[in-house]
Amino acid sequence: MKQFHLHLVSDATGETINSVARACVAQFDQVQPIEHFWNLVRTTRQLEMVIEGIKDNPGLVMFTLVDEKLRRRLQETCRELQVPCIPVLDPLINALAAYLGLESQSQPGRQHMLDAEYFGRMDAMDFALAHDDGQSTWDLHEADVILMGVSRTSKTPTCIYLANRGIKAANVPFVPGCPLPPELEQITRPLVVGLTKDPDRLIQIRRNRLKLLNQTQDTNYVDPEVVRQEVAEARRLYSRHNWAVIDVTRRSIEETAAEIMMLLARRQAGSPAARAALSGETSS
Repeated sequence: MKQFHLHLVSDATGETINSVARACVAQFDQVQPIEHFWNLVRTTRQLEMVIEGIKDNPGLVMFTLVDEKLRRRLQETCRELQVPCIPVLDPLINALAAYLGLESQSQPGRQHMLDAEYFGRMDAMDFALAHDDGQSTWDLHEADVILMGVSRTSKTPTCIYLANRGIKAANVPFVPGCPLPPELEQITRPLVVGLTKDPDRLIQIRRNRLKLLNQTQDTNYVDPEVVRQEVAEARRLYSRHNWAVIDVTRRSIEETAAEIMMLLARRQAGSPAARAALSGETSS
């Protein structure tokens, strides 16, 4: 395993540069970055602390600073130390500026302004928490997306992720023998998505969950035959209602959410592809 120091310098929360860095590092096998996070760097004094950290642990520097004075100081120091210094957003900002014929505002944290979009995400987060695990079903019609699924198919974290993108998401558990909320049979506006998972993988996850809770393993919750029947019954339910189906066995939460957002966008656009996608199962 090759280790190296990676300095991530941002004048905002650092979410963007963290995501970019991890997406890039993930493309290399047998490497392990020692990450140094430097967020909300907006003054010369703060930058000098960053520079001292880079001198103590020389390594690749990635930054998203918009202040020209701070950028120049950081880049000059990296040249002296002979370490790479990468302004990760510059190519995109420059391309946008050229295409739009406009200059960027060079304002730190501009994407985190308390605007209508921000408060929309907060409303979506409140909605997801209030409608978790089949709660508050009387206003499911206000949801953008409703997720169905057996236990441990990542319904809640997927809803939270969608909420952070401004999408109102509710989730309703599928429990064999328990009737669905009557409101679910009446809604027409929300996109309903059924989540499914390979039974063997589902059993493994449930066993780990019981172990963490110090509960007995002698239960139908992890009985192989019962779990297989549970998954099959849920899939039959999705098919009867013509709901979209996503197999989350080999998907991360981000990938599942991305698939849901694509289905939602197609549905809202009313495209033929949306109708085709919603009538069958997406690829696993």
